Amino acid sequence: MPRSHRLIYAAGGAALTAALLAAGTGATLANEPAGIAAEKGNAEVADFDIVHARLTTDGATAEFRMVVSGQAGASHPSPVGTLANASVFAYVWPTSLDAATVGFAPGAGILALAVTAHPDFDDTPREDENGDGDAGNDGDLWHSHWVVLEADDSCGAGALKVVDIPPGTTPTVPVTWPELPILIDSPGWQPRFEADSVVVRVTFDTPQVLAGARFDGVTAGLRVNADVHAPLLCVVDVFDVASGDLSLPGTADE
Repeated sequence: MPRSHRLIYAAGGAALTAALLAAGTGATLANEPAGIAAEKGNAEVADFDIVHARLTTDGATAEFRMVVSGQAGASHPSPVGTLANASVFAYVWPTSLDAATVGFAPGAGILALAVTAHPDFDDTPREDENGDGDAGNDGDLWHSHWVVLEADDSCGAGALKVVDIPPGTTPTVPVTWPELPILIDSPGWQPRFEADSVVVRVTFDTPQVLAGARFDGVTAGLRVNADVHAPLLCVVDVFDVASGDLSLPGTADE
């Protein structure tokens, strides 16, 4: 039966541990040739109902793939007309990669690749996804980000947020940081939708960083804070988790 999730995250030392507070948790099924096979029917909306997630590599290029039981990318958030309270839908691959791998400070938080859509704002200032000559009006088209996540009880007990940048500070960020006060990158890796799948290919500096990389798959809704202040962007609804418990059981190429 479909169920509503509330994501609860806890970290201890270098270990990543997590749990879901829900009526029940899904189960990681036997691995397909690569990745995490997930139980069908755990999300109310089929295009966010994960049935498989995987990470495969070819040298320094990684392919992140998520398969759902419906048509991937079919649903978009309803616009609210303002940045405050704006909704974001996301396909997310949390990873064990250090945030420094893509240009953030070492140990900054949980590095995740996200494919997002949000009609009320645009956070890819270098990209003109709809090709109309205006790079600031296409936030509702699916696009990719690196985000750094951490738990913040201001988003709900144990819930995750995109890490905020406090005023007056200058943290280490990638060159394609979109100048938002959060640890987010807009690297321009274009997602590809193939019926029931969303795919992103990302090239790293060296293949060594991908050796043994662990990952999970999540579909989620996020929301901009009503006062557009820290926490700026919270995970407010988890639609599905490939592993069922955010344990990052997937390993690249396995």
